[in-house]
Amino acid sequence: MSKPKINKAVLAYSGGLDTSVIVPWLRENYGCEVICFCANIGQGDEELKGLEEKALASGASKVYVEDLRHEFAKDFLFPMLQSGAVYERQYLLGTSIARPLIAKWQVAIAEAEGADAVSHGATGKGNDQVRFELTYKALNPTLKVIAPWREWNIRSREDALAYAKKHNVPVVHTEKSIYSRDSNLWHLSHEGGILEDPRNEPEESMYQWTTSPENAPDEPEIVTVHFEEGIPVSVNDVQLPPAALIEKLNDLGAKHGIGRIDLVENRLVGMKSHGVYETPGGTILYAAHRELESLCLDRDTSHFKEELAVKYAELVYFGKWFHSLRESMQAFIGDTQKTVTGWVKFKLYKGNAIVIGRHSDNSLYREDFATFGKEDVYDQKDAVGFINLFGLQMKVQAMMDVSNGGKTRYAAPDYSKFKRD
Repeated sequence: MSKPKINKAVLAYSGGLDTSVIVPWLRENYGCEVICFCANIGQGDEELKGLEEKALASGASKVYVEDLRHEFAKDFLFPMLQSGAVYERQYLLGTSIARPLIAKWQVAIAEAEGADAVSHGATGKGNDQVRFELTYKALNPTLKVIAPWREWNIRSREDALAYAKKHNVPVVHTEKSIYSRDSNLWHLSHEGGILEDPRNEPEESMYQWTTSPENAPDEPEIVTVHFEEGIPVSVNDVQLPPAALIEKLNDLGAKHGIGRIDLVENRLVGMKSHGVYETPGGTILYAAHRELESLCLDRDTSHFKEELAVKYAELVYFGKWFHSLRESMQAFIGDTQKTVTGWVKFKLYKGNAIVIGRHSDNSLYREDFATFGKEDVYDQKDAVGFINLFGLQMKVQAMMDVSNGGKTRYAAPDYSKFKRD
């Protein structure tokens, strides 16, 4: 199959070996100009150091490095937090939620630069290729997509290093970790190495962010998180912008060994994978938001929102952030958050975020109602009629069972027929 004609491509660039090699590969195989784009979403200064110089030395014509930490927290992480979305009961979606933001900016830069293609370094076996490309389709379906891992003959790190040497790509020769990692403001993930066998306990040296619960401080630390309409706004009475608030809770949570998850998950592409995640601040925020909602949401809304959270998590995991269903769900979720204002207090201790208090002026939990007259709130005598109607179907079934001298299926057995010693 002949390759499409490409004049200019915008590459999602991390500075690692794979994306560094993709720059000359695109030029060699498509004869196009390559613009590199790197999103600072909190992966750390070390990963960003010398990025622009390296991309230019690899053959890029231009490099964009954008600090997206505030946008990531405000427009992606906090709306997801409000939803309560957790994939397969444990995963707080740290990698999943970041990809649509990166791809969104790729599209914007491609449009500003007059590029006709976008490219990424995701492999052909994982979830990220879907997340990138669904975003491209949603925001600008006219852009061509180049996924080198689905085309080239490079199959190993050694192949990539040989290609880099041949094309004078600057590569820092460091010993490669046995783990594949992804880091951002929300989490740090680990895959590969001994984790490929889920029977193995992760080695302590693998963790790079959180202290082990065993080595965490012996004294607990109290932290209070304030929310306004479902959005966290302060920690310990100090107002902080979104990204800074998450960073503060990351520091506190990591110090006390909070947020470690060992998970076998079902990938979108059909395979299972085993990963370990560190999400200290996110773990605290999810627990705090859940506790505040327990005060402020009525039963029906709370239970329906829990059902919705499962679907929301799937949409994020599958890369459908810009899907109309997710946006419509967000409108409903936003409406539920109008009363979710107040604070939650935690005791952080040895890997646990223990709730020790919560308060909201909008709380539906009202102890003073119990002291009102029966006509104001609740008359205990009303319970008789309620129970009769609520259990009517069960009563009718039992009446049918015994109508002809039979017994209900829950009747006690005839012990006289049992053999005795």
